Amino acid sequence: MAKKILKKMSGNKVWIFKIANRRGYAAICMSNLTEGRTPVQAFARMAKAMKRAGYLITGNASKPCSCC
Repeated sequence: MAKKILKKMSGNKVWIFKIANRRGYAAICMSNLTEGRTPVQAFARMAKAMKRAGYLITGNASKPCSCC
């Protein structure tokens, strides 16, 4: 099977926030939503989901927002 060519994407496009009335954090990027107990876990799950979609996330995500 041929290797999939991944498009590079900045980690700053991933939004991480605390889920209201629940335990954990969520990450949103390009209409994909992932959840995790920590911001790092939510970002790692998002990186895996985006890899399936053909994107490679480089760098780190933005800090979790405290607005929610």
